[in-house]
Amino acid sequence: MTQGRILVVDDEGSIREFLTILLEKEGYEVATADSVGAGIGQLAEGSFDLVMCDLKLPDGSGLEVLEEARRRHIEWPFIIITAHTTPQHALESLRAGAAEYLSKPFNVDDLKIILRNLLSRRAAAAPFEVPEFIGSCPPIQRILDLVPRVAATPSTVLITGESGTGKELLARAIHAHSARADGPFLSVNCGAIPEGLLESELFGHAKGSFTGAVRDHVGLFAQARGGILFLDEIGELPGATQVKLLRVLQERRMRPVGGEREVEVDVRVLAATNRDLQAEVAAGRFREDLYYRLNVLHLHLPPLRHRIDDIPELARHFADRTCARFGIPAKRLTPDALRVLQAYRWPGNVRELENIIERTVALEPAEIISSGSLPEHLRGQPTDARFEAVSLPEEGIDLEEFLDTVRLSLMRRALERTGGHQKKAAELLRLSYRAFRYHAEKLGLVRDEENGT
Repeated sequence: MTQGRILVVDDEGSIREFLTILLEKEGYEVATADSVGAGIGQLAEGSFDLVMCDLKLPDGSGLEVLEEARRRHIEWPFIIITAHTTPQHALESLRAGAAEYLSKPFNVDDLKIILRNLLSRRAAAAPFEVPEFIGSCPPIQRILDLVPRVAATPSTVLITGESGTGKELLARAIHAHSARADGPFLSVNCGAIPEGLLESELFGHAKGSFTGAVRDHVGLFAQARGGILFLDEIGELPGATQVKLLRVLQERRMRPVGGEREVEVDVRVLAATNRDLQAEVAAGRFREDLYYRLNVLHLHLPPLRHRIDDIPELARHFADRTCARFGIPAKRLTPDALRVLQAYRWPGNVRELENIIERTVALEPAEIISSGSLPEHLRGQPTDARFEAVSLPEEGIDLEEFLDTVRLSLMRRALERTGGHQKKAAELLRLSYRAFRYHAEKLGLVRDEENGT
């Protein structure tokens, strides 16, 4: 019985031959490819349990194979291998979703252990979940899959996204799954504290260091020792404080305001912003060296208007939680109410949805929430608001991924409206039946053996 199917992508024939002999001896079934194009071709032709892919290939980077796999929602673990190891290559591989990064020549015993661990983990794995972080759309699932790997590193993390998308919730998830989970998690909004007090709040101060400093003050970096400090709205940080923060991140030491001695810092820093920090750097408002220190690992949370299919699940979750908190019977959201929620643009994102649901639960006496129960400004939205021109985020957008999300949402609704009849659903969407079947199979809506009736 085979231990699993492995795809090896490497342009060196000797490496392909060596790995094929080694892996087959260990009981694995092996397929090979010698280029990016051939590797991507194998994605469509075969089903694998793991991929070993060289970083540098004749027609491009091995990360292109990984990125194409993720674009197709293929979640096989990837091991990136290369003869040219640099920290930047390792970080790029991790960010792209690689499970491991190995340099040539690799130790055969180490490789065997890595393969066993990855394949046993894959066999036993359930989808990774973060309590309170609701969502099943591909961009959110990719972020949740990254949480345990990001949590396992000591690196700084920059979390970006519009206000209300859940940046602090994601930071808390990283803390909960990290080696610092037993330490404190402290959060500070850098834009909410006056500039004259921010340095004292972060680094502490000595008695008498300024007017009103009547006693020593322990700053957040010291209070968070052994844990995580979350710097929200890092883009609001004043220039002088940016210099001090950079030094703390570089040297792991700090001096309280007015203090005579430096103290050691044992804190992992997570930062978040709704600004485009690269634009802030270009405008001279944010230090470039600090930006690179913070942006070692980057996670971006999409706005709620790009997560249309997650809205019903989120709304039901907030309704159930609010009813439980108020001590009242559960309230059910009707399909027409959910359609109104999905048609709205949500400039305040998940936080706005949560507030709207809480308000509606509080004011609706019945046990059913219909579209008439919702605030008037939501009901006044045109039903096709979701199809207005999508704003382009500063950091860009994965267009194919976004279009797949929209296509999946509309095809699912067409199937629901037609009772699962694929030909009628195709007609609703002005698609040929062949085109509908192609997209349905690609997106996992139907199985190959299902018929169209």
